[in-house]
Amino acid sequence: MISTPRSASLSTRLRAQGRYELVAMLKNGEQLMLNIAFPMMALYVMSWTSFLDSFAQKLQSTRIDIAVPGVLALCVISTALSGQGIATGFDRRYGVLRFLSTTPLGKTGLIVGKVCAVLGVLCLQYILVVLVALTLGWSPQWGAVVASLPTLLLGAASFTSLGLLIAGTVRAEATLAIVNMAWAVLAAVGGTLLPTHHLPSVLGRLVDILPSGALGNALRAEFLTHEFALIPHLVLLMWTALCIGLATKFFRWSA
Repeated sequence: MISTPRSASLSTRLRAQGRYELVAMLKNGEQLMLNIAFPMMALYVMSWTSFLDSFAQKLQSTRIDIAVPGVLALCVISTALSGQGIATGFDRRYGVLRFLSTTPLGKTGLIVGKVCAVLGVLCLQYILVVLVALTLGWSPQWGAVVASLPTLLLGAASFTSLGLLIAGTVRAEATLAIVNMAWAVLAAVGGTLLPTHHLPSVLGRLVDILPSGALGNALRAEFLTHEFALIPHLVLLMWTALCIGLATKFFRWSA
């Protein structure tokens, strides 16, 4: 008796898509430069210059203690927003996503697969950041390292869905410009590398409700004061739900 072919289970499809996305990211030299080299350069610059001294004095901490959570937040933005946004935008332009749309994967499956790939790259980034920071004199409380993992997971989901929302609704060239500009702005004044209390009060409160500011604040609370910051996590959760909902509804498989 000939059995009827059946489609793979949802978990199998998601794992396969996650592996495909991860391999594609690791093979892309430009993305590796953005995702790994730039954050490592930021870690060295922030730890060897006096740029963070005023923040360190206010927080009664050291340069490297402030630099590490900021660089981890930057890793999330580089990988999830810029890396996946650009890759998805050009996959959409060249018809790759149009072929995926004929499979049982679906929009939600595509988002989940890309989040899995982002998490794989983030694991590599996290290990490198920790190793480099230790050579620069970082002495972390390992409980804070463990506590930061769910925060990074939530941040990855938020920025991946935001990147897919952009890549799935505008042209590839526009996606490239938008996510690169967003990366630069969020790194500089988005509460990622620098605490938001150095900004004017109104601007600081505005940055606090951005996903970048919320991620930076949550990680700094975990690493510097060893506290769980509820409001930044709620902000990240709100952005994640909003961007996933909008990406699922408005994402277009072809340009």
